[in-house]
Amino acid sequence: MASIVLSRLVQAVPSLLGVTIIAFVLLHLSGDITQLLLPMEASEEVRADFRRAYGLDQPIPVQYAHYLARLVQGDFGQSFAYRRPAMEVVLERLPATLELSAAALLIALTIAIPAGIISAVKRNSVFDHLSMGVVLLGQSVPTFWLGMLMILVFAVVLHALPVSGRGSFAQLVLPSVTLAMWLLALVARLTRSGMLEVLSQDYIRTARAKGLAERSVIYLHAFRNALVPVVTVIGITMAILIGGAVVTEIVFNIPGLGRLIISAILRRDYPVVQGVVLVTAAAYVLINLGVDVVNAFIDPRIRYE
Repeated sequence: MASIVLSRLVQAVPSLLGVTIIAFVLLHLSGDITQLLLPMEASEEVRADFRRAYGLDQPIPVQYAHYLARLVQGDFGQSFAYRRPAMEVVLERLPATLELSAAALLIALTIAIPAGIISAVKRNSVFDHLSMGVVLLGQSVPTFWLGMLMILVFAVVLHALPVSGRGSFAQLVLPSVTLAMWLLALVARLTRSGMLEVLSQDYIRTARAKGLAERSVIYLHAFRNALVPVVTVIGITMAILIGGAVVTEIVFNIPGLGRLIISAILRRDYPVVQGVVLVTAAAYVLINLGVDVVNAFIDPRIRYE
């Protein structure tokens, strides 16, 4: 197990380094930052002083070398727009995104895994056709449209839930359900297909022939062996939720990383964008590491390898 963790951590270093290079180069090729941050009437001398103050007058490789040197020391730079440390701005917004992602994940798994198991066990039943129809609908509906529809129904028409914001349980319901729909559909379909494949194996028939209770056959034998691909996809989508809740946060006016990175990109606030990208990349690495560890516990063959 220690070797798995160590090898993944070693592999993460070049991955994170590559992410910083790509983000840094693309951002610095996106245009002149002084056109956004300085007044239109600012003279060329003022613009030159601004570039010199932030090191933007140097070649991109030199700027990246300085950025990497500061990064190793824990300095993520100063935000151009907020005039504060960039990582401080990012970490202020991170709890909102984590809260939304965790709620969406909980909703999705609570519904999707039981639905997938029941659909596989009762294959071609009314429940199977109905649940897979709902799953197909969930994968087909765009997130922004679903969010606006839920606002229209539950906030405008029924006056049951607030439209936007963060701070209370009621404000979390609509955005978390909206964000959970795509993941719910994906996990339900994957659980069903994995269970169908496992239920046809010889060892499942042997377990039933030995007189084991059907519940034990389903949950202790079949579901555990169908769980590895499900856990892998859940891990990947967890990272996607953290980094990709942009649309949901904008629709429901949630002050998370999604809204922050959009505003930072529009302002060309390089340090903040790079901070968000680095935090998201680190989340991918840590979540994938957690997935590898969980899969090693689920499937002993992975541990032996």
